[in-house]
Amino acid sequence: MSQRLTGLSGSARAGHVLVAIPIAWIVAVSVIDVLAPPGIHLGPLLVAAPAITASFGGPRTVGLVATLAVVAQATIGVLRNKDTLLSANHQAQIIALVLVGASLVIFCVLRDRRARELTQVRYVSETAQRVVLPPLPKHLGPLRVASLYLAAEAEAQIGGDLYAAARTASGTRLIVGDVRGKGMTAVGDAALLIGAFRAAAHRQASLGELVAYLDGSVCWNLTEPGETDRSGETFITAVILDIPDGDGRVEMVACGHPPPIVLRNGRPTTMDAPQPAPPLGLGELARPRYRVDSFPFEPGDLLLLYTDGVTEARDSTGAFYPLAERITGWPENDPDAFLRRFRRDLLRHVGGHLNDDAALIAIERTTLS
Repeated sequence: MSQRLTGLSGSARAGHVLVAIPIAWIVAVSVIDVLAPPGIHLGPLLVAAPAITASFGGPRTVGLVATLAVVAQATIGVLRNKDTLLSANHQAQIIALVLVGASLVIFCVLRDRRARELTQVRYVSETAQRVVLPPLPKHLGPLRVASLYLAAEAEAQIGGDLYAAARTASGTRLIVGDVRGKGMTAVGDAALLIGAFRAAAHRQASLGELVAYLDGSVCWNLTEPGETDRSGETFITAVILDIPDGDGRVEMVACGHPPPIVLRNGRPTTMDAPQPAPPLGLGELARPRYRVDSFPFEPGDLLLLYTDGVTEARDSTGAFYPLAERITGWPENDPDAFLRRFRRDLLRHVGGHLNDDAALIAIERTTLS
């Protein structure tokens, strides 16, 4: 809250400084117009003052500058017409200034109202996202964990990126996924999958059985009575991992999701699944057999799990963010330090604004217990 207030006070000070520009413009145009030969009329240039103010000021500031422009135009008319109070030309210019100023004030009122509504929507969206996706614990057994979620800024449209972790008697199970679509429907589907994962991950079932259960949970939700049947239209890509505490290998089932990356001594290795399963929610259509793959994960390695909002983030030329290429040679083994550098690098690539939600989890194995 204090940072928000500081930003608002800084914006107010900047606005006060900028308002000197249109005022100086009014003064300059008025003086030059009064001193100019009779055939030269610069009064129409006064309309630029409220137009400039609308780019940074609110309705009151624009109304004040527009009023000053009208007063200046009336003063010019009086000084340049000794015989009559105001000529027809100056009267027309004053009427034009009044109409333009009133239009700009109305525009600023509507713009500020829209900005407040969008800010409120973004606040509600971010709150809902934090409720569904609280940060992961910093320590999960012998694992050090850090999570990062970057929300898209386009119209405050929250997406369905998800992640969760659960401790078992012998290790840690994690899921990272992405619901097709955006908005509250996607968040609801993500919340349902996270709930199903947390309820079932503790059971002494194989990883393949866990994934089959999750697929069934998504399918049941899509065909729930009283709701529109969305089967075949909505699905969730995901990768589900089982990381034993005492084994240097990780079991994985990939369901149409971007593969994990293991960073060892600054060299990234992508852990592609030879035969990935279809996304969750399509099991009733594809009837897959969930193949469990494995890959090495030794002490000192950094395991990265992410959503396609990372790899599909585009720069100004339309080029995707090359995750494996960008992190090559990064010496950070600490998950928090790695994510801080990653966040700066990703936002620099996209010019500071993401068009899709992006999530990334960094996991370091400290020991084999």
